[in-house]
Amino acid sequence: MRWLMLYARSRQVSTSAAAVALTALVVWAFNRGGGTGAMDADAINPIVYFVLAAGVAAGSVGLGGQDAALDRTAAIRWAPRRAAHALLIGVVAGAALLAVQAVGPRFAPTEVVVRDTAGLAGLAAFGAVVCGAHLAWTLPTAWLAFAVFSPPLPPNTVGKAFGWMSYPPGTEASTWTAVGLLVTGAGVYALVGPRR
Repeated sequence: MRWLMLYARSRQVSTSAAAVALTALVVWAFNRGGGTGAMDADAINPIVYFVLAAGVAAGSVGLGGQDAALDRTAAIRWAPRRAAHALLIGVVAGAALLAVQAVGPRFAPTEVVVRDTAGLAGLAAFGAVVCGAHLAWTLPTAWLAFAVFSPPLPPNTVGKAFGWMSYPPGTEASTWTAVGLLVTGAGVYALVGPRR
């Protein structure tokens, strides 16, 4: 159990968790008098994208340790720990938003929250491999900017794959894109680790 505490401390887990909780608290505070939120069962409030991306970005800071050389010389198996860490980032970010929805307005269906956090967590893990842990937040943030500010994409399979964050639940191309991002990002991160 001591190794888990040391790992959490070296990866700034408490700071990341505090940032995710603060984001959820702010969203709840500003929307608690807002009625029921989205009225349609499949409607998605755009605030979901920002909240999930903020949560994943906060968690992505800990995808690398303070000393890469020390991490490489440690006599432990890093791959399972890295994979678990990448998955946990998505779980915590999604759970925070679902907790806000449980006590306040509804922003999006649960399936959309799960799908989007999975894809964003995979992007953050891949960002740690490509850019380093300190810049792992750039890929989820860039995809968020693309999803929010790009012109409407055609509703074909390619458009649904690129715009996976904004499609309603049950859209197969969007779901498979998010799953692919999670599996690829977390898998590469687990095997290779963050860029030095």
